[in-house]
Amino acid sequence: MRRAIARPASALGAALALLAALLQQSCFSNNRHQGEKLYAQHCAGCHGEQGQGLGRLIPPLAGADYLVDHRAELPCLLRYGQKEVIVVNGVGYHNVMPGEKGLSPAQLTNLLNFIETHWGNSASPRTIREVEQQLEACRGR
Repeated sequence: MRRAIARPASALGAALALLAALLQQSCFSNNRHQGEKLYAQHCAGCHGEQGQGLGRLIPPLAGADYLVDHRAELPCLLRYGQKEVIVVNGVGYHNVMPGEKGLSPAQLTNLLNFIETHWGNSASPRTIREVEQQLEACRGR
């Protein structure tokens, strides 16, 4: 008969801390490489490789006040597109932006985290849960 080996409390505490860290990480999506790839695939053709936009036709993402002022709306804008006039850095843009309905919440999170932390943008990282909640608010559009 084998005896159970008693584990020190510190080992149990370390194991619980590791488990908590792993669970917390699943709420965040920090895959910057995926965000960069998704941007190149879905956004750069219009908004430019450096988020510079295209004159008065397509708004810039680089240093864009719109990203800060409309943070909660951005997941819906990416998912469903934009048809209304928007104002970015004091300039009105009238073109339609198509949505990307095929992107998962995790992909949208990675894409937004990439856009919002490059080219002079410095937003705090989003979580997948945050993006899912914001998408729920605009479901059915």
